[in-house]
Amino acid sequence: MQAENRNEANKKDLILAIETSCDETSAAVVEGGKNILSNVVSSQIDVHVRFGGVVPEIASRKHVETITLIMEEAVKKSGYRMQDLSAIAVTQGPGLVGALLVGIIAAKSLAMALQIPLIGTHHIAGHIYANELVDDIQYPCMALVVSGGHTELVHMESEGVFDIIGHTRDDAVGEAYDKVARALKLPYPGGPHIDRLAAEAQSAIALPRAWLEEGSYDFSFSGLKSAVLAAINTASMKAEPLDAGTVAKGFQLSIIDVLVTKAMRAVKQYGSKQLLLCGGVAANKGLRTALAESCAAANVPLLVPPLALCTDNAAMIGAAAQLKLARGQYTSLDMKAEPGLSLEEWSVMQG
Repeated sequence: MQAENRNEANKKDLILAIETSCDETSAAVVEGGKNILSNVVSSQIDVHVRFGGVVPEIASRKHVETITLIMEEAVKKSGYRMQDLSAIAVTQGPGLVGALLVGIIAAKSLAMALQIPLIGTHHIAGHIYANELVDDIQYPCMALVVSGGHTELVHMESEGVFDIIGHTRDDAVGEAYDKVARALKLPYPGGPHIDRLAAEAQSAIALPRAWLEEGSYDFSFSGLKSAVLAAINTASMKAEPLDAGTVAKGFQLSIIDVLVTKAMRAVKQYGSKQLLLCGGVAANKGLRTALAESCAAANVPLLVPPLALCTDNAAMIGAAAQLKLARGQYTSLDMKAEPGLSLEEWSVMQG
C-alpha cells in the first residue's frame, strides 16, 4: 500500500522546497510547480530590528534552531508524508553563505535519507517563478526583479532561460530604501514605511533620476541616496528639518519613474508578451500601481504575486525547481553554497 501511495505521489511531482538565503526560514510542499500544498515561513525581523539590519551570524543560528521543525510542519500541512516526496529543492544561492549552508545541509541530509533527487535552486529564479504559482507565464516575457539585494531586468525568451539585460551598478533598490529609511529614523525594514509615507504625503522634494547612458537598461541608486542624505543634512544645518513624508514621496517618485520607464521600454524592444514583477520590493504599493497603469496603457499583461509570495518563501523555490525536475536535471550531493550564483548559469539549458 505504501509503495502504491509513493508511486501515485511521484506522478504529482511533489517537491519539498527549502529557503534560508537570508533571514526567513521557510519550507513548502509544491505540486507540479503550480499548486502550493503548504508554505511555512518563520521570519526573523523581530530579532534583527534592534540592529537596523540583518546580522548574518544571528540569522544562521536562528535557521539552525528552526529548520527541522519548519520542514516537518510543511510536510504535515501538505497532507503527505516524507516518503511521498518526489524531490528536495533548496536555495543554493545567492544569499548569505552561512544561512544558505543551513538549508543546504538539511536538504542534502533529507534527500540522502529518502533516496530522492536534490535540486539546487537559484533564489532569483524563485522570485521570478513565484508568478507561475498564480498565473501562466507566456514567453517571451520580461521580469523586473526588485529586492534588498537585486535590481535587474531579465529577458526570458523561453521557459527557464534567463538573459539579464540590465542590473544595478551600485545599490539595489531595496537597499536604497533601507538606507533612506535609516536617515529618516524609520523602523527596520524601512521600505514599507517609506511606501506608506509617500502615499500619504501631499508634496514631494525634487530629486534626481539616474538614467545613465542612452539606451542602457542598467540602474544606479547611490546618487539618489546621496541626494536624499544631502537634502536632509542641509535642512538640519539650517534648523529647518524636512518633513519625512515629503522626502519619502520624492524618493519613491524618483525610484518608480526610473524602474517603470526602463521596464516598459524593455518590454517594447524585446516584444515581451508579459511583464513580471518579482522580489520583496514588488510588495511596494506605489510601484505596483504605477506599473499596472503603464501596462494597461500599453496593453501588456502585468503579473505580480500576492504579497505573501513577494518576500522570501520556499513555495517560490519549489516553483523554480520544477523546471529542473521536469528535465531530470538534478544536483549532486557535493553541492556547495554559492553566494554569487549566476542566474544565467543556472538556466535549464545548462543541463
